[in-house]
Amino acid sequence: MSGISGSNMRDDAVAWVARMDAGGWSAELEAELQAWLAGEPRRHGALLQAQATWSMLARKCGPHSQSPKARIAGQDDVATDPAPDRAVLNRRALMVGGGTALAASLVGGITLIKQRTVLRTDLGEIRHVPLDDGSIAALNTGSEVDVMFGSARRDIRLNQGEAWFQVAKNRAKPFVVETGPIRVLAIGTAFSVRRREAGADIAVTEGIVEIWSEDAGSQRTRLVEGQSVFLADNARLQDVVVASASGEHALAWRSGRIELVDEMLVDAISEFNRYNRRRIILLDPQIANKRLDGFFRTDDIDGFARAVNATFDVPVDFSRPDEIRIGSMQITT
Repeated sequence: MSGISGSNMRDDAVAWVARMDAGGWSAELEAELQAWLAGEPRRHGALLQAQATWSMLARKCGPHSQSPKARIAGQDDVATDPAPDRAVLNRRALMVGGGTALAASLVGGITLIKQRTVLRTDLGEIRHVPLDDGSIAALNTGSEVDVMFGSARRDIRLNQGEAWFQVAKNRAKPFVVETGPIRVLAIGTAFSVRRREAGADIAVTEGIVEIWSEDAGSQRTRLVEGQSVFLADNARLQDVVVASASGEHALAWRSGRIELVDEMLVDAISEFNRYNRRRIILLDPQIANKRLDGFFRTDDIDGFARAVNATFDVPVDFSRPDEIRIGSMQITT
């Protein structure tokens, strides 16, 4: 994309968001954007922050501008007019001229998440939310987060679902995410937490975190960028197995996508069912462990089912309005 130099990450992110909002988005620009994101891990956070601020400014600069979140998610709603409108220009000038933090303050503090609030997402909904301390939260489908910022601490309670946080540095006010008895302390970092039935998945995309479980004593361990772990509610840290993080594909949901890398079919189906009311039903357990790769929109269950049909040569039934059936019913005698 002409004009994207990479010399200033924040301004480049603003330019990308402005271009998405201006119209004329294409597969070529999408490829350029993905290449830019791949060049530096911190660019993902910069883009999310620019998107969040852009959405706030949309309320101030004009009612006719569309949020860029659909295009960053790779939707096929390409606009026909490539020229940016006045509202787009106003927002870009405000953000580039004063920086995203200044732009947020200019549109009024009430648009930021204040000292205490509850954030929720419905089935299939993904939200990018700027927090009052300058951090960014991205909430995945079906999530609930309680934000509690006090004078000495910044506490986040993940009641259900999954969230990713890019944490603004403030040594005087620790940033702690809790989910059940599990605690994650940010140390200038970006990380995700997903609540499971008896524990949580934690993955670090930038910096360092400390983790522990209140149900298993006060012993802590650290995860660094590129590491992930499933921490059970009652786990002793000496028994926890730290793995390499599954990569940015595990956080593709932040841009409205599911990226499958050597994923078992049964797990891929479970992931799609997190986002859609129309369910995918696997009828044949014998194909449950077959593995596949692919890149899909979270709402493209038809495309996923067609890919399964083509890859494994198994029948797919689209006839029911509330479900898609994959495989043949196994009959036991």
